[in-house]
Amino acid sequence: MAKLLLLYSSPHFTLAGRRTFTSLLLSKPHDSLSLPQSAIRRHRLTVPSSPHSPLDSGFRRGNFSVNAFDSSDETKTGEKGKDDDKEKTEEAEESKTATAKKTNVDYPRGDFEFREIGAWTRFLVKLRMLIAYPWERVRKGSVLTMKLRGQVSDQLKSRFSSGLSLPQICENFVKASYDPRISGIYLHIDSLACGWGKVEEIRRHILDFKKSGKVIVAYTPTCREKEYYLACACSEIYAPPSAYFSLYGLTIQASFLGGLFEKVGIQPEVQRIGKYKSAGDQLTRKTMSEENCEMLTALLDDIYGNWLEKVSSETGKKREDLENFINEGVYKVERLKDEGLITGILYDDEVISLLKEKLGVQKEKVLPMVDYRRYSRVRNWTLGLVGGKDLIAVLRASGSISRVRGPLSVPGSGIIGEQFIEKLRSVRESKRYKAAIIRIDSPGGDALASDLMWREIRLLAASKPVIASMADVAASGGYYMAMATDVIVAENLTLTGSIGVVTGKFNLGKLYEKIGFNKEIISRGRYAELLAAEQRPFRADEAELFERSAQNAYQQFRDKAAFSRSMDVDEMESVAQGRVWTGIQAASHGLVDATGGLSRAIAIAKLKANIPQDKPVTLVEMSRPSPTLPELLSGIGSSIAGVDTTLKDLLQELTVSEGVQARMDGIMFQRLEGGAPYANPFINLIKDYLSSI
Repeated sequence: MAKLLLLYSSPHFTLAGRRTFTSLLLSKPHDSLSLPQSAIRRHRLTVPSSPHSPLDSGFRRGNFSVNAFDSSDETKTGEKGKDDDKEKTEEAEESKTATAKKTNVDYPRGDFEFREIGAWTRFLVKLRMLIAYPWERVRKGSVLTMKLRGQVSDQLKSRFSSGLSLPQICENFVKASYDPRISGIYLHIDSLACGWGKVEEIRRHILDFKKSGKVIVAYTPTCREKEYYLACACSEIYAPPSAYFSLYGLTIQASFLGGLFEKVGIQPEVQRIGKYKSAGDQLTRKTMSEENCEMLTALLDDIYGNWLEKVSSETGKKREDLENFINEGVYKVERLKDEGLITGILYDDEVISLLKEKLGVQKEKVLPMVDYRRYSRVRNWTLGLVGGKDLIAVLRASGSISRVRGPLSVPGSGIIGEQFIEKLRSVRESKRYKAAIIRIDSPGGDALASDLMWREIRLLAASKPVIASMADVAASGGYYMAMATDVIVAENLTLTGSIGVVTGKFNLGKLYEKIGFNKEIISRGRYAELLAAEQRPFRADEAELFERSAQNAYQQFRDKAAFSRSMDVDEMESVAQGRVWTGIQAASHGLVDATGGLSRAIAIAKLKANIPQDKPVTLVEMSRPSPTLPELLSGIGSSIAGVDTTLKDLLQELTVSEGVQARMDGIMFQRLEGGAPYANPFINLIKDYLSSI
């Protein structure tokens, strides 16, 4: 059987090897103390649920049949009676569409409410602290320090894993707000390499922590828009005199390989389905198309507008004044202090001295501190933050989607379809869970794996409420998963949608001539050479077959999206065509039901499962990481042997990328999110090659 290989924005291909691709891409890129339930978790390996309550039927999107896309003779019935029911059908479709576009006010917000601990609870907490493990013991009056820098994963991390974990960061904020030993938080905010969705979630928890009345101070040695977006939510902001502040505005960049391929003798033969298919543009064009520019401009306007609105609200400045300040190109820290954008200009030790003064610590004494990693090991139980008897399963899906684990895969390196399906089935088969939340942070990947998971999520949704919660990105294959759930919740600036297809192959004939390479094929069957003959262009009949195959793949994706979102096909077509939307844009077009973070998804799950909003629940993480040997060796190899991450990423892609892909444009994603989680190794290899000539 012929295999279609992946395309990831600008694809990872070896120049002399066969590489074809078909991609569904995006065209461009709580508790006994009334805590948010994201703070209350119980970690289990196998756990599984109870059927929907009657309340759920009123909210269920069209009460879909899980067999809606199964083949059967019933789907081929005649046209008899259709005319008589046409009017009723149109009315039903209008009703479904209206349901799909529910506004945020239809669902509870799940906002954090800080409540003072009672005397009995304080006594129990003190008792538990006396018998706590040594690593859970914290000196009274300690300051929690967290360094927010680099990549932020949406997965839980083991003690042997490097980097930051969003769930653990958020949990630390909640624990610190109730921990009588913690007097405040000192945030070091440096260059972040995560998306706006995670930034929004962290910012929300900063604001929630301030409700406890404790102090939270930000220190920003380097600061751009994302860093300041977090810092301005804190009580005070300090920066050293030599700080790098560059609040100059936001950009989106797109790279094009058409000229490069032309020079080296590579001819991409691309069939573009949908006018927003920028992945095809990147391979064939030398400049940005009008459609690509239109989409990227809309995304940038949404992100920039949100930044101006939130920052102006926190700083008390008018939006126009803030925008004028940015356009001045201010780089001196003193100017930011004069404008009231930061509290003061101090070095790190001076900020610590200031904290000692605020907290009543004598100058000659050391300010007790506990860092992020150690505090992450403090259990909720120790602080009396226990959940209720009702269990909600949390399934985290982060990274690129693959159907099976590759030989170079390490735990947490992506979504493995087979393993994720096992978790879905365990939750479905168990009667212990009242609902499930699927937390998605993925630009997509293997289309077959996405479809198989879609099916399993639909089966799960037939037995209990399932809510999708989107982080930085849930596009293409990531959206494919989300659209199978009952309700989709996204952050305002989550990148989602990207319902589209690009198909094509590389003609390497001219390159082979330049390097003196020859390839001859003996075949049987009219289309046997369709994917094997990369040394020549498509024949007319082969090009037609490729186009029809792409159209079929796109129609399947689009039609399932329309079915899942209770839209008619024409309505879905108007928002599909590979276009990427922010969360708030997607909500206005019916692709998302509500905007918010994990806490809102939990509140909606409680509503759908007929659990009172003021009743605590326990979140059960279905994928608690463990320190496996591959993970340890990967960390050692990166830190000691200096293994190049670009090469590791490239090898990973080449070993698991067989099959049609439902993937978001990695180049645009890299630029928008400001980091390297989905950066394209192929681009880096080209740079290395050109620099060596």
